[in-house]
Amino acid sequence: MRWQDPALQAVYSAPGSELPGEFPFTRGISAEPKPWIMGQYAGFGTPAESNQRFRALLQAGVTGFSVALDLPTQMGIDSDDPRAVGEVGRVGVAIDSLADIEILMDGIPLEQISQVRTTANSIGYIWAALFVALAEKRRVNPAEFGMFIQNDVLKEFIARGTQIFPPRASLMLAVDCIEYCAQHVSTWTPLAMSGYHIRESGASATQEVAFTFANARAYLDECVRRGMSVDRVAPTLFTFLAITPDFLPEVAKFRAARRVWAQLMRETYGAQEAASEQLRIFAFTAGSSLTAQQPLNNVVRASLEATAAALAGVQTMHVSAYDEALGVPTEAAATLALRTQQVIAFESGLTQTLDPLAGSYAVEQLTDELVESITALMGEIEDRGGALACLESGLLAEELSAAAYRQAQLVESGERVVVGVNKFPAEAEPLEVFRIDEATEAAQVGAVRKVRAERNQPEVDSALARLSADVAAGRSVMPATIEAVQAYATIGEIVAVLEQHLGRWQPTDAF
Repeated sequence: MRWQDPALQAVYSAPGSELPGEFPFTRGISAEPKPWIMGQYAGFGTPAESNQRFRALLQAGVTGFSVALDLPTQMGIDSDDPRAVGEVGRVGVAIDSLADIEILMDGIPLEQISQVRTTANSIGYIWAALFVALAEKRRVNPAEFGMFIQNDVLKEFIARGTQIFPPRASLMLAVDCIEYCAQHVSTWTPLAMSGYHIRESGASATQEVAFTFANARAYLDECVRRGMSVDRVAPTLFTFLAITPDFLPEVAKFRAARRVWAQLMRETYGAQEAASEQLRIFAFTAGSSLTAQQPLNNVVRASLEATAAALAGVQTMHVSAYDEALGVPTEAAATLALRTQQVIAFESGLTQTLDPLAGSYAVEQLTDELVESITALMGEIEDRGGALACLESGLLAEELSAAAYRQAQLVESGERVVVGVNKFPAEAEPLEVFRIDEATEAAQVGAVRKVRAERNQPEVDSALARLSADVAAGRSVMPATIEAVQAYATIGEIVAVLEQHLGRWQPTDAF
């Protein structure tokens, strides 16, 4: 059923109503119903091990996938660095150089992938450079495949903690990546404005969207300062939001986010293109809603959350595996999570109707209330100097910490029910848990050392010297970073060069 059908025209044309695909896009950014891009978050151990998991997911029907990076990689630390001991390959795949990307993507046709997403935030510019280099080696046009680089380093300072450089330097590096993609690979997504981790850290729905868009304004303002048109940048962006079990408010949140974004683009940035006003949403079921107790209940939670996102008309979705509260998902759990999406998309009929909850008194009221509260909070942040100033002062971190404490109190008191935890507890169920091979770290350490021993060291030195000169002169780091990764410089070596000029972030009283 489509909104163009005569039977629905009267409903959608009522006074005060808007049509799907029309400003301010509350009811969706498209006038044509279609399934979302399905992807699963995966990655562990060595690139070869993750490659096998990716191939299995592709055979199972994913149309895009997310690369989970281990903590050292996210922090710009090589696997053989003493600081990486015990963390290599634990929470994601270890990537040290272009050689690892070649292994990770071996046998995977880039041109058949709709999206390759990643958690790269502080190293977003390096991740982009790695795939530019990979495409060149394969003689594939980068525009022929989809890249989705999270690259939202500002939220790391308040929600995840994998920041490397001070806030302002981090912002500049993120915008270098955005600028490069806008100029050279406009089909890529160089920034996923990430509310997901903000929500996972305890934020309310209002805070999730308001903090996210406040950060987005910091990136956009820097892009505009550099002379880029908002209509060149905004259409390339996505937002990355959580889906919690709070069903109707979550449907309303996605609708409200689209309206607020459209109004922000038109009224504040003077966007002329509809594509700039259309908020593309990547929805990810809430990892914080998963429980280690009675983990099979997580299948129901994830299904409920995915259904809310489907009803809200998102563009991309990930469904968490039921065993993620215990560790890296098993292949069986990851496949079931994908099947959950597929059942909702292809058996429920939800994708045949645009914004099917439109007109519901509850959803419409919740949407209006969220638009008002999000807009008000964004205004408060701007009045205090914008996201960067509020981040540096510690205000956003303080607000998030208070919200997380309130959430914990609700669970502790039982006011917020978590089945199997504070209500209906039961004996622990035996469950197979995925475990990383202890030999993984040694194998990756050996691999990065082998790359260093076999590469052309003068080429590496030349590329890193260019990178040093460029960052010292305030130029974009992207060209030199691409040259460096093509020479097989490691992520740790690239970060070390930048650290000499930018310094490294140090905790303050505000954090």
